[in-house]
Amino acid sequence: MTIREFKMPDVGEGLTEAEILKWYVQPGDTVTDGQVVCEVETAKAAVELPIPFDGVVHALLFEEGTTVDVGQVIISVQTGPAEAAEAPVQEAAPAAAAEEAAPAARQPVLVGYGVSTASTKRRPRKAPAGAPAQNGTAPAAAAAPAAPTVPAPAAPAAPAAPAVNGNGNGHAAAERPLAKPPVRKLAKDLGIDLAAVVPTGDGGVVTREDVHAAAAAAIAPQAAPAPVAAQAPAPAVTAAAPAPAVPASARETRIPVKGVRKVTAQAMVGSAFTAPHVTEFITLDVTRTMKLVQELKDDPDLAGLRINPLLLIAKAVLIAIRRNPDVNASWDEAAQEIVLKHYVNLGIAAATPRGLIVPNIKDAHAKSLGELSTSLSELVATAREGKTSPADMQNGTITITNVGVFGVDTGTPILNPGESAILAVGAIKLQPWVHKGKVKPRQVTTLALSFDHRLIDGELGSKFLADIAAVLEHPRRLITWA
Repeated sequence: MTIREFKMPDVGEGLTEAEILKWYVQPGDTVTDGQVVCEVETAKAAVELPIPFDGVVHALLFEEGTTVDVGQVIISVQTGPAEAAEAPVQEAAPAAAAEEAAPAARQPVLVGYGVSTASTKRRPRKAPAGAPAQNGTAPAAAAAPAAPTVPAPAAPAAPAAPAVNGNGNGHAAAERPLAKPPVRKLAKDLGIDLAAVVPTGDGGVVTREDVHAAAAAAIAPQAAPAPVAAQAPAPAVTAAAPAPAVPASARETRIPVKGVRKVTAQAMVGSAFTAPHVTEFITLDVTRTMKLVQELKDDPDLAGLRINPLLLIAKAVLIAIRRNPDVNASWDEAAQEIVLKHYVNLGIAAATPRGLIVPNIKDAHAKSLGELSTSLSELVATAREGKTSPADMQNGTITITNVGVFGVDTGTPILNPGESAILAVGAIKLQPWVHKGKVKPRQVTTLALSFDHRLIDGELGSKFLADIAAVLEHPRRLITWA
């Protein structure tokens, strides 16, 4: 019997632990290379872990809700009997023995992925330096089941198969499109056949963007995001959300601080006591912007896009950054330097069942209004599902937090660590306002800008905030100032 162990990987670039939210398999279940076996929550996000080999689950070493250190074994899989049963049928014991020995010489090189010992449908992988022989032995065993009448001596010729189909498994490449497990799950949720998706990733890999594009082409644009929200996986939310029953006589309840909430608390404390915060406020009339939002919703050229005030506020922020580029910077404590950023990774604070997260839209400054709308929609949908990746929350430059959705007028937001500023958007309400010399009901809101005073002085911060307000008061500046 061969028992292989799968250890908790570092899925977040330097994280030391993760909590097991949900097991998708139980002892005795058969698993295949690339199959998602559990979902874990790191300090940054919820992540699904695929098993890197085939076999039968032998044991689950930790229960759901347990926090496990990176490097600890979390599941063991029995792989030996499956291999032993195949060898006599093929009458090619030497080849099987060579394959069995190969895994010991080659270890998995990607987090959550590894070397399959007997899979006939695994994805192609880049072999690490110094292990070219693995590419020659694996196809030999994989090709044997497809041709049981071929004598054993012919097995060495099987490595020629990859040259024909490019996937190294003896099957036509179209039978199993190349895609990572999360992308496969997204395609399943959206009802998209991966075989019909045109891949744009390196090496012909289907990406998340490819799946979304296929979904948009297959169904009405307005309905495209619906399946994601309608079929958002419940386990992630239900695993973190339930609270234990509290007796009526209880006077206190203690809730362990871990995962996203733990890292958020640490980050906020670090930010508050490292970066000297200054907060400025401005109250403005956004009636014209609200009218423009409605006009854009009715525009047939923008059909299928999510148009809302946040979209135009984000665009206003990007225009104000272009007019005041020095606000888009970071502080390098070690080098004692200010680092000016010539790109904008625009953070959008999102409240999720696990706590506050701040994913960001990469290179938001280079996106059109339609592209920005699509990116915002995907960011929000992914955050609600609890599937935001650690990479999506790194390297932000400036953040927007929309406290207005909770009916709050304003606040003094704390900077996301490493960023220069954060804009809080208050509730948009009908209020008495002096307009053209008369008091009229107008759509009014309050913006609050917190910024790092080491990077942004009062004059620069005031100009930046005033420019954002100017665009929202007179949205024609979306064009004239762009």
